[in-house]
Amino acid sequence: GGIRMGKVDQDIDRQWASFEGRLLMLGFGSIGRGLLPLLLRHIAIAPEGITIMSPEGEWEAMAAAQGVAYEVDALTPDNYRQLLAARLGPGDFLLNLSVDVSSRDLIAWCQEQGVLYLDACVGPWAGGHFDASLTPARRSNYALRAAALGLRDAANDGPTAILSHGVNPGLVSHFVKQALLNLAADLLPGSAEPRERRDWAECARRLGIKAIHIAERDTQTSLTPKQPGEFVNTWSIEGFAGEACQPAELGWGSHERYWPASARGHDFGSRAAIWLERPGASTRVRSWTPLAGPYHGFLITHEESLSIAEYLTLRAGDELLYRPTVHYAYYPCDDAVLSLHELAGANWRLQPRQRLLTADDIDSGMDELGVLLLGHARQAYWYGSRLTIDQARALCPHNTATTLQTAAGVLGGLVWAMNHPRAGIREPDEMDYREVMAVALPYLGDMVGVYSDWTPLADRNILFAEEVVADDPWQFKNVLVD
Repeated sequence: GGIRMGKVDQDIDRQWASFEGRLLMLGFGSIGRGLLPLLLRHIAIAPEGITIMSPEGEWEAMAAAQGVAYEVDALTPDNYRQLLAARLGPGDFLLNLSVDVSSRDLIAWCQEQGVLYLDACVGPWAGGHFDASLTPARRSNYALRAAALGLRDAANDGPTAILSHGVNPGLVSHFVKQALLNLAADLLPGSAEPRERRDWAECARRLGIKAIHIAERDTQTSLTPKQPGEFVNTWSIEGFAGEACQPAELGWGSHERYWPASARGHDFGSRAAIWLERPGASTRVRSWTPLAGPYHGFLITHEESLSIAEYLTLRAGDELLYRPTVHYAYYPCDDAVLSLHELAGANWRLQPRQRLLTADDIDSGMDELGVLLLGHARQAYWYGSRLTIDQARALCPHNTATTLQTAAGVLGGLVWAMNHPRAGIREPDEMDYREVMAVALPYLGDMVGVYSDWTPLADRNILFAEEVVADDPWQFKNVLVD
C-alpha cells in the first residue's frame, strides 16, 4: 500500500512560462527530439527564436517541421566562444543537451555574458570520460561537479544556470522531497513541512533514513534483438557508455562502518562522496522496485548521488552528524545489459555499431524510476514514476518512456529558470520541488508510493555462506554485490 498521485490532465496544454529571447539547443539526440514538442507546447516562445546546433544533420527535417532552425556544427575548446557569441547575448538561453562539451566552460561563458543555462548532466570535452592521463578521481562526476559549482560567487545572484536537470539527475531530487513528506505524514504526524536545506536534512535524520537508492528498472523491449558488436539503448549511447566507464561513485553515509576494499576518498570539496577503483558498469548493488522486486543494478555514477547526499548532510562545526548513503541502482533495458557485458569484455572499448531505440522500435515495456528510502520505521519506501511506452507515445511524439521522463525534467527545469532568471548557479535540490513537479507531472505516467519489508539481507546465506552485517541491513557492505 502507499500514496498515489495521478497525472494532472488539465495541465497538458498549459503554458508555464513565456520567453522572448533566443534559445540555442546544443545537441538533438533522443532527449532533444523528445523535448522540442513539449517546449513549444508549454513555453510561449516563437519557433523562429529557437536554433538547434548538432554535429549530425540527420534530424534537420524533424526540426524544420516544427519551424525551428537547424545548424550542423560542433562546439570545441577552440571555437565555442566564437560560435556562442554569434548566437546568444544577455537574456538568451543556452540549453545543453549534447555530449562532448564542457559544462563548466559553457556555464562560465554564460555567467560572463548574462545568458541563462541548463544541462541534463555535467560533462567534459570529448574524450574526457576516457582520458587515461587523468586519475579516476579527476574523471569522476565529483570532480566535474565541483569544478562547475566552483564558478559560484559569494552573491550567487547572476543569470540562472541549472546543473543536471533531467529525470536523474534532476527530478529524482524532487522525488526525494515528496517521499520525505509522505513518510513524515505517516511516521512524524504533526511535524512542520521543511523549508530550508537544514530542515530537509533534519527531517531525513528524524525519520531514520540511512540510505537512498535511485532505483530504476527499464523493461522496454525491441522487436529487433541486439546483435554481436552492437550497443543498444533506450537513450543516449555516448552518454551512457561514458558514465558507465567512469568510476562508480556514491554519497557516503554517516552510519557506514565498513570501508569497501576498492573505495577511495577525495582530498577536495565537501568529501560527502567516495569513488570505487572500478567502473560503474562492473559494479552491482542490491536494490528493489515495486514491480521488478529485488534486483541487482549497476552502480552508475550520477550527480544526484552526490548532490542529494550533500544536501541532506548535517554538521556541527567540523563534526559530521548525519548523512544518508545515496547511489544509483540501474537495471537498464535487457539489450543494454547485454551491451554492457560485451563492452566490459572488450575492456571498455565501445562497440563499432550503436543502435538507439526509438518509439517506433519498441514494442512493449516501461521505465519504473523512483527513489527508495531505506532504514525508517516502515523499512523501505519507493516513490516514483511508472511510464509505459504506450503512455509515452500518446503523451508526446518522438519519445520512449525513458526519454519522456527525462524531457519532462528538462522542461520543469527550463520553466523554473525562465521564471527565476537571476537565481545564480543552482542544483535541482536547491529549487522549489513543487514548482518543478507541477510542470513535469503530466508526463510521468503513474506516480506511486509503495512500502516494502525488503532489505538487502533478504534470502541471503541460503545456497552459499556470505559475510553480511546482520545487525544493520543498511550497511553498504550488505548492498554491494562482491
